[in-house]
Amino acid sequence: MPQLIYKPVKTGKKISIVCFVSGSGTNYREIVKRNPEANYLVFTNRPGCGGAELAKENNHDVIELSHIPFLREARKTYGAGKVPRNCPEREAYEQEAVRLIEAKLGRQPDLICLAGFDQWNTDWFVDRYYPRILNVHPGDTTKGYEGLHWVPAAKAILAGDKYLRSTLFIVDKGEDTGPVLVQSKPLNITLTLSDLETKGERALVKALHLISNFALHKRITTYEELALKADVVMLKQLEHVCSNLQNQLKIHGDWEIYPFAVHDLIAQGKVSVDGRDIYIDGKKMPDHGYRMDEKL
Repeated sequence: MPQLIYKPVKTGKKISIVCFVSGSGTNYREIVKRNPEANYLVFTNRPGCGGAELAKENNHDVIELSHIPFLREARKTYGAGKVPRNCPEREAYEQEAVRLIEAKLGRQPDLICLAGFDQWNTDWFVDRYYPRILNVHPGDTTKGYEGLHWVPAAKAILAGDKYLRSTLFIVDKGEDTGPVLVQSKPLNITLTLSDLETKGERALVKALHLISNFALHKRITTYEELALKADVVMLKQLEHVCSNLQNQLKIHGDWEIYPFAVHDLIAQGKVSVDGRDIYIDGKKMPDHGYRMDEKL
């Protein structure tokens, strides 16, 4: 039986949204811009980061709790960058974060938006809040274009895609594997690079063609294969091309679908979930969710 993620109330009570940030907070900024009247709380693992400072300027409550003291011993055990997702130290950190958040709100939040948060969420955290945790990814998660930063764009290019999409999904216990709620309009790769060249960027389209032709000649279809067979110069070209694409996808993808999903869908009581199945206004969504260029 599908259950609403959030049920609007008639008492005038505002939806409570906790945004987890680690950097500049641009996704948080765009969510707030869509509806400044919601009840916002910002949590950060990096005290003093841009997102936290922006929240203070917005007069939103901010909770700053560094993850470093909690993970110090785990890093000694496993090594920097190798601390397991579900280790006790991560869970202890999240339990303290949750304690602080729920004490500030006086209850559980209605929605959690991972808005550039650079720490893994444990199974404990997902069990506590599923399906009320959202995240956005600069790629099509239904095609397996995982990875950080510009890597999803590289995977799309090498798979032969002509367009890129951002994906807004409900966080589950995997990495970018949660059920998809919304995908952005398609961003045409070649047209976007051509447009950037008119604004001062150089040789983006040429680099794309060189990379694509090399991949075709070598029968390369994945980023991992290219990383093994291409030279340093070509890999740098790929990074340059895909970084530019990612920046545009953030503007025309992430910053469009995140506020839309939060305020136009969930806050309006339009989204319900049954396991991994998502419904909008009672209609079951396909695996790619609602696409901004398609009609419900």
